[in-house]
Amino acid sequence: MNQVILASGCFWCTEAVFKNVRGVQRVESGYIGGHVPNPTYNQVCGGDTGHAEAVRLTYDPNVISSRDLLGIFFATHDPTQLNRQGADVGTQYRSAVFYANDEERQTAQAVIDELNAGNVFDAPVVTTLEPATTFYVAEGYHQDYYERNPGQPYCMAVITPKVIKFRKQFSSYLS
Repeated sequence: MNQVILASGCFWCTEAVFKNVRGVQRVESGYIGGHVPNPTYNQVCGGDTGHAEAVRLTYDPNVISSRDLLGIFFATHDPTQLNRQGADVGTQYRSAVFYANDEERQTAQAVIDELNAGNVFDAPVVTTLEPATTFYVAEGYHQDYYERNPGQPYCMAVITPKVIKFRKQFSSYLS
């Protein structure tokens, strides 16, 4: 099993998408990239810890490649928005790939370069590539959030459309 850590705004959204991907064995919401040890959700939301809301994916590379996971990642959020996704604003909502080694960094950079060269988006990709630091698993109530709260207004307005888009665009990757 391999792991990759991705940040694309609210971790509830990202988790909801990747929980449906064939080959992804585990999705954990958490915090990474900051300077405060063991941050809480309230601290991270305050924007002063430097952490991003992120997901740690454990996946089987014999079923899905890291490049395919990155393809899903870039297609299911707006990687051209700096430090925001929709109404969620701040560095805690930045688009980032947290790499564990140079091969992961090079793969992510190659995907970004291809997206920019192909003018896939109306603006350049601003997703940062950051070395993976300590990943802090978020509080229990954040895990499986969408699955447990589908009727919550944020889930209905923001996450459900994202999951529907993913399922249409990436049906061959559904578990």
